[in-house]
Amino acid sequence: MAQALLAPIELFDYLAFDEASALRHEHVGGRIHAMTGGSLRHNRIAGNIYVTLLTRLAGSPCQAFINDVKLQVRAANSVYYPDVLVVCGHAVADDKKMVSDATLVVEVLSDSTAEIDRREKLAAYQKLPGLRSYWVVSQTERQVELHARGDDGRWRLALLKHDDDELSAAGLPGALLRLGELYTGTDVA
Repeated sequence: MAQALLAPIELFDYLAFDEASALRHEHVGGRIHAMTGGSLRHNRIAGNIYVTLLTRLAGSPCQAFINDVKLQVRAANSVYYPDVLVVCGHAVADDKKMVSDATLVVEVLSDSTAEIDRREKLAAYQKLPGLRSYWVVSQTERQVELHARGDDGRWRLALLKHDDDELSAAGLPGALLRLGELYTGTDVA
């Protein structure tokens, strides 16, 4: 992520600015942050997750989206571009570019965003009323930090490191994918 623009900006102005820009920007607490491009490995991992979710969720009331859909977190006064997200239970118009809740959010770590994904985004995403799981996926080792909201509303962390570990999300059908599937076609050992 690049440096934030200095002056606070309202959501409406951010949306107009982002729409007109050739770059993507996130809106965090009233400030705009330019998004950096991802590596080929980052793109491949996010793509593997998206394609698998798209296939496994077919016929369900849930839809998977990849990195160009904005996620507004009203309680955090922020708008993010998650790498992958799943929205369930309500219709999403084909022409919408932003959703205001998600069942599952996935971020693939990059050197420049790892701490933001683990702290700022974790805290913000946990404020989403419908979020059941947040996956933080390493692109340098086969590892996923799976944050899951239990029926009691408490968040729990599981660290997955084995190719046959199952990634799931409450509210979504069954085991969605195995950790090894995330890294297909990459050099991550």
